[in-house]
Amino acid sequence: MTESVAAVRLLVITGLSGAGRRTAGHTLEDLGWFVVDNLPPSLLPKLIGVCRERGFGRVAVVLDVRSRAEFDQLPGAYAALDEQQVVREVLYLEASDEVIVRRQESVRRPLPLQGSGRLLDGVNRERKMLAELRADADLVIDTTSINIHQLSARVAKAFAADQVGGLRFTLMSFGFKHGIPIDADLVLDVRFLPNPHWVPALRAQTGLSKPVSGYVLGQPGAEEFVTKVTELIELIAPGYLREGKRHATVAIGCTGGKHRSTAIAEELGRRLSANGQVVGVIHRDLGLE
Repeated sequence: MTESVAAVRLLVITGLSGAGRRTAGHTLEDLGWFVVDNLPPSLLPKLIGVCRERGFGRVAVVLDVRSRAEFDQLPGAYAALDEQQVVREVLYLEASDEVIVRRQESVRRPLPLQGSGRLLDGVNRERKMLAELRADADLVIDTTSINIHQLSARVAKAFAADQVGGLRFTLMSFGFKHGIPIDADLVLDVRFLPNPHWVPALRAQTGLSKPVSGYVLGQPGAEEFVTKVTELIELIAPGYLREGKRHATVAIGCTGGKHRSTAIAEELGRRLSANGQVVGVIHRDLGLE
């Protein structure tokens, strides 16, 4: 007989159609989560009861809000989950209009809210209906410029740990010339540091190499910056938890995302991990230069 569990970690996967919800669900399934696809929101509390009885400690639900009636069920379902003391997290996936339309056209499927209009009409309706969910999401992932393998890697990095409660940080290096990440909670700019690109011996290397990392961290202001940002992140972490947020993304940017931001993100990750924070480091634009 399966032993029941008191604590259930629930992850709601939602977002725009065509943004990668099912890819995220398959990734979590591979990580040992119990995944349910396209469950009506009103059944969430009942599902948690069944999962407790069967000993499923990590449950992910791919939520596809196809109508206003289904969307209106969410507040009641969430209230019931709060009464059951369920640790609830929301992963929201999105992409640009152009990419969503291209993906849907390639599979020749209409969007759930498209009706008799254009694909873009359906995208706009989904964005408006899901705006509140996006605002309350613990983690937002923009899949505009990443493939399914990169999405799987990001989901795995964020949710592989079997951790109920607590806050998890993702540190993301990026290049401003490739655009500011729209899925970041906090954006930091390290372009005030000298660029290793202009040092011939370092140009071909990345911030993951010791010579580049040593060069970046040895510049005036670098040590103070890393120390202050570490203190800032540890200051805001309890506040995020008080507000019910379980995941935060901190983006660190330089010009191309190859040298300075990569080195600083790695060092921040090392220090925060040493201080007991749960941290994952990703480099969005490494290899694009």
